[in-house]
Amino acid sequence: MSETAAIAPEERISWASSIPFAVMHMLPFLAILTGLRWWDAIIFFVLYYVRMTALTAGYHRYFAHRTYKMNRLMQFLVAFTGGAAAQKGALWWAGHHRHHHKYSDQPEDIHSPVQRGFWWSHCGWILCRKYDATPVELIPDFNKYPELRFINKFHLIPPIALGIATFFFSFAIGGWATAWGSLLFGFFGSTVVLYHVTFMINSLAHVYGSRRFATRETSRNNLILALLAGGEGWHNNHHHYMASANQAFRWWEIDTSFYVIKLASFVGLVSDVRKVPKHMMEKHLLKNGEADLGMFEQHWHNALRALENAQRKTGEIYVERKQKLDELIALTKAKVEEISSLGSPPEPAGGDGA
Repeated sequence: MSETAAIAPEERISWASSIPFAVMHMLPFLAILTGLRWWDAIIFFVLYYVRMTALTAGYHRYFAHRTYKMNRLMQFLVAFTGGAAAQKGALWWAGHHRHHHKYSDQPEDIHSPVQRGFWWSHCGWILCRKYDATPVELIPDFNKYPELRFINKFHLIPPIALGIATFFFSFAIGGWATAWGSLLFGFFGSTVVLYHVTFMINSLAHVYGSRRFATRETSRNNLILALLAGGEGWHNNHHHYMASANQAFRWWEIDTSFYVIKLASFVGLVSDVRKVPKHMMEKHLLKNGEADLGMFEQHWHNALRALENAQRKTGEIYVERKQKLDELIALTKAKVEEISSLGSPPEPAGGDGA
């Protein structure tokens, strides 16, 4: 969708439903009034890291891509812990993520910075009403579990429970004043940071960074995002082979979420952990001259957008030039796909059966 295109009513920001999101961003600053103690920083980082890992290793690599296995009790506990990040239920999150992989950076992609810009891909899409519903048709493998449907429907239970637990834990240590500081900074503060680090994988990880593999979209590898998001910043690796539990493909790439998955496998909490096959490590490497169809499409999209922005100045000639450019894009894209080995089907977004 171009920047000049009209926004559909259901895609407009629902300010009424977005009020809690806005309030969440203001609450941590109230900790200035209550004061902070040394344990508030510990609470902040523990809640951030535990919930980030539940999102990356759980919501993403387990529920969205099925890169390892666990029993029903464990998957419910992971879903509950991930739900405490206040990013809705695992079924909602993973279902929309599978849709993203199916249509990455295409017009149908629900949060593509290429198609809709940074703001929309970062958080605009979650602040409208269009994507409130869970796309159950995209996640039937997990939607069959009633306990997951329950926690997905009542997705506010985990964050509320964690907020209450944080308050009374700090109250037991130091009383009312310390309890409010821990709640405002430790819980609400870490939740806000979690929001934006997670959102940056949708936005910045398709804009800034390097590309190792030729893929059909604009995913990038970004060290800073990898450090902040438990390894999720190796986004080009992930889009190249999404059925792997590890997103770091080189020894020096840090992937703390995968370290947790491997540790869990050693003690028997998870099993059948998938890793990227050796042959996929050498497939579609840009250094070997692979045609980069994803970046090719982005450049043509930018050209179209520039032409549309110039429509006011070009008058009727705009229609004629856009038609010629559309025809040229279609012919060139067909030729690129013909000579590129990327013509083979992509890896499944959700692993076997997803």
